[in-house]
Amino acid sequence: MRRYRDPVHNIIPLDESSPENRLIAALVDSAEFQRLRRVKQLGLAFVAFQGAEHSRFTHSLGVMHVMTRALEHLSAEVFIGNEVRTAARAAALLHDLGHGPFSHVMEKVLRQHHEEWTTRILRDPSTEVHQILAAHDPTFPDTVARFIEGDFRPRFVGQLVSSQLDCDRLDYLLRDSLMTGVTYGRYDLEWVLSSLAADPMADRLYVRARGVLAVEEYLFSRHHMFRQVYFHHALRAAENMLVSIFRRAVTLAGDGELRFLLPGSAVSKLLLGEKLTTGEYLQLDDPEVLFHIKQWRAESDPVLSDLSDRFINRRLFKSLEITHLESGKAKKLIGKLKKVFAKAGYDPKYYLLDDSAADVPYFGPYAPDAPEKHLMVESGRRNPELSEISKLSSTIRGLQRYEIRRLCFPAEMREAVLALVEG
Repeated sequence: MRRYRDPVHNIIPLDESSPENRLIAALVDSAEFQRLRRVKQLGLAFVAFQGAEHSRFTHSLGVMHVMTRALEHLSAEVFIGNEVRTAARAAALLHDLGHGPFSHVMEKVLRQHHEEWTTRILRDPSTEVHQILAAHDPTFPDTVARFIEGDFRPRFVGQLVSSQLDCDRLDYLLRDSLMTGVTYGRYDLEWVLSSLAADPMADRLYVRARGVLAVEEYLFSRHHMFRQVYFHHALRAAENMLVSIFRRAVTLAGDGELRFLLPGSAVSKLLLGEKLTTGEYLQLDDPEVLFHIKQWRAESDPVLSDLSDRFINRRLFKSLEITHLESGKAKKLIGKLKKVFAKAGYDPKYYLLDDSAADVPYFGPYAPDAPEKHLMVESGRRNPELSEISKLSSTIRGLQRYEIRRLCFPAEMREAVLALVEG
């Protein structure tokens, strides 16, 4: 019996006397899954929330545990075959396998989504996870990959991997809330799980009437976590600085002016715009990126050297909220600021960063013709019918799209920025 002590779920057990759990344990021990210990769940959130040091490894174990509990609950009412159950648990465990360094930040550099790398890793015969899955069943690597891609039947099981109410979100809200030290992400997981139900005829997941309030709480938790944690100004400033560092490094590498460039390394190939093999991509993790940024502090290029030093020593850019400005006024302001920055010796391309982000806490009302984005709930306890939750809940209808737009810049330029804005 394996027992993983977990800050959210207390104990995550794996009884290796069963073939299913032996497969899960082997996947946990694989090199590709162990790599997730070196990729932080919240990327650069630790610059704002010092406790946010948890990894994709701990989160992925938690998702698998929530999936196990959800399947156990649903299996009491509907039939779920052993192979479907095993594939669902493996997909929950491996769903973040392709995440690059610092969470979603490097996706802007790679210009690829982590889901694409996850399925590529699963299908690549050279990886340990592929070999472990194929040894169980030759079709399993593709089966688990199709779970990740959203192309799996029964669909109600696939919804537990990816939907508006999936095991991924059920874990990360509680985990991120706990590790950042905030309370915004708390909701009643036990009641949500106990309220889950499946409609095999329509092949969809839904929530019983008794769980509607708990799901409302869950959706609001997600909304508040984006506003207060995931879009925190210091976190976003650090993310934009990291992107700016890599943009400068790419330019220098392309011009042959980057001194610290390890031949054949994944980071070097990335900077030179070369395609990465699966094995090369798997070299990328948080320590690898930090190692390069530490070396770049000694570069002769003043921009890369300065940005790298600021990043390593947490001298983060300051932020100015301009969400309230009309697009035309914002464009005019940025144009004036670019001239001020250039005159002061700061290349605005790297030192005046336009940060925009948005989130929709629940897509239902915004996608009336996309049932895959709907969260279905019972309309009542007597002769219940299934309805999309926002049609029954005025609380959910009130959840609005949340977006931000900020300018990020060095602290020493703050007075000059404010003088122009206020003037």
